[in-house]
Amino acid sequence: MPAQQSSLNTPQVPAQRKPRARISFPRTGDGRLRKRAATATVWYLRLQVVLNIVAVVSLPFREEVHEHNGGAFFTPYLATAGLGSAALALFLAVVMRRRKRAAWVFNLLLAGPLFSLYVLALTRDPYREHLFNWLSATLTGLFVAALLLGRREFDAIGDRSNPRLALAVGTGGTLLSAALGTLLVHETNKLPGATLKDEIAYTLLRGISVGPLADRVDAVDAPRWTDVIVNVLIAATFLLVLYACFRAPRGACLLAAEDERKLRALLDRHGERDSLGYFALRRDKAVVFSPSGKAAVTYRVVGGVSLASGDPLGDLEAWPGAIDAWLAEARRHAWTPAVMGASEEAGTVYARHGLDALELGDEAIVDLADFTLEGRAMRVVRQAHNRVRRAGYTVRIRRHEEIPDEEMALLVDRADHWRDGTTERGFSMALGRLGDPGDGRCVMLECRDADDVPRALLSFVPWGEQGLSLDLMRRDRDCENGLMEYMVVELLLRAEELGVQRVSLNFAMFRSVFERGSRLGAGPVLRLWRSVLTFFSRWWQIESLYRANAKYRPVWEPRFLLFAKSSDIPRIGLASARAEGFLAPPALPALTRRRHRTCPEVTSPR
Repeated sequence: MPAQQSSLNTPQVPAQRKPRARISFPRTGDGRLRKRAATATVWYLRLQVVLNIVAVVSLPFREEVHEHNGGAFFTPYLATAGLGSAALALFLAVVMRRRKRAAWVFNLLLAGPLFSLYVLALTRDPYREHLFNWLSATLTGLFVAALLLGRREFDAIGDRSNPRLALAVGTGGTLLSAALGTLLVHETNKLPGATLKDEIAYTLLRGISVGPLADRVDAVDAPRWTDVIVNVLIAATFLLVLYACFRAPRGACLLAAEDERKLRALLDRHGERDSLGYFALRRDKAVVFSPSGKAAVTYRVVGGVSLASGDPLGDLEAWPGAIDAWLAEARRHAWTPAVMGASEEAGTVYARHGLDALELGDEAIVDLADFTLEGRAMRVVRQAHNRVRRAGYTVRIRRHEEIPDEEMALLVDRADHWRDGTTERGFSMALGRLGDPGDGRCVMLECRDADDVPRALLSFVPWGEQGLSLDLMRRDRDCENGLMEYMVVELLLRAEELGVQRVSLNFAMFRSVFERGSRLGAGPVLRLWRSVLTFFSRWWQIESLYRANAKYRPVWEPRFLLFAKSSDIPRIGLASARAEGFLAPPALPALTRRRHRTCPEVTSPR
């Protein structure tokens, strides 16, 4: 056993001094304080909305406020007993809740100097003698303090074109509302001898308040309803100007050539995961990649809603990074985040990031290994297929890259001619283009009648290496009934020639409602919901899409709408309707129209 070394022979190492403990305040506490201060500013503005509306409706309360504003009293910030102030406070509450930086600056520039004036007034008689003035100054001061404490929470940026639009709206709106208001005051004035200058002054003062402020114009005495209408006109104009100032930006550059190259690389490696993955290549979308570049979320900004569709592309483990980047982009621009048509797997990942889910419907997927025309359940489809085939119709199936350019141009022209309406519909489950050189792996089905006249076409996009997803369905309105069923069946029977094992057909919205609502024992709420959807199916083909897909005995895969707040669902619904082509916004003047930056064209060879 080796002898132990003596401690006398061991060199002494000086003891290291322990680092001094530092006292630091937790960042989480600071963050909570900032968030509470920012929330307090929103609730203050909401309170002013209620108080101003009550003051307009309640005569005693309105007179009390007017007395304070007109005498030796003053009221808190935005408490003027006018519809204009109510509208302003309501709009500011909305944009402040979205944490827009411009709204924070606007409030500080208004409330800050006002609070300074209140403090200065309290040093003089007779203002400091009234307790209500001290209360008004305190409330205004607390609002300013909350603005300063929560300043870092308001980081959402606006659109660069907002000042130009605000100037145009403000100039035009003020002239129009002032002209209409002056004309109304002129027609309803009870006193003779008023000049045009008096009527304009009365109109502008009434636009600020319906109180005694405009009573200083002695030559005008208009009815009460005139005052209210003038106030509403000016308030609406001011509200439009604020909207122009604070509206969210539209998205920067759309899908660029380099972005599309990266997305196609992700589809090559992970395209089999989602049947809607190829639709991420729409060039009216933007893209956000994860920090590793292994996943991406594509989206389009419509009406202040950042509308993504389908599942994120790429590696499942990198999805959270892409989702975080997309949500951060939405917060930075005050966009409302939403996802259309996410699968259950993607919905679960999105839910971990704070989004809630609502089932939209189901996607019909046909597994070719289980598909057959035999059996009683397929009798209707079998009969339609046989009838159209006996009528002499034939189907030709090719990849887009196999079609000559001249022939593809004719197919595109026919597809446009057969389109129902002038608007190209589709966003979440449509590619939005036909015959593009970059889409050579797409599949085209051409149907001709017995006289070799083109009658219909179907186009499918790739779903990984062994799947197809329906993109485009067009037909001549004078063709044989059951032609679409005939073409779909021909594809399903001959899909092995293309190496295809599964086909995704149309999306059936609210399919479960129609299926469960018709069963024995369905509850009254479900039956009522089914009746409502059946009624609207007369115009929007909700039930007919379900019935058309159910013929093929598919596997139903649910698809979900994902959102952050339930109150955003109406706004998301409007944005989705616009994106899908069901609603068209009014055309804006060239001065105020926003445009995306032009991105380079993709010129991959076919």
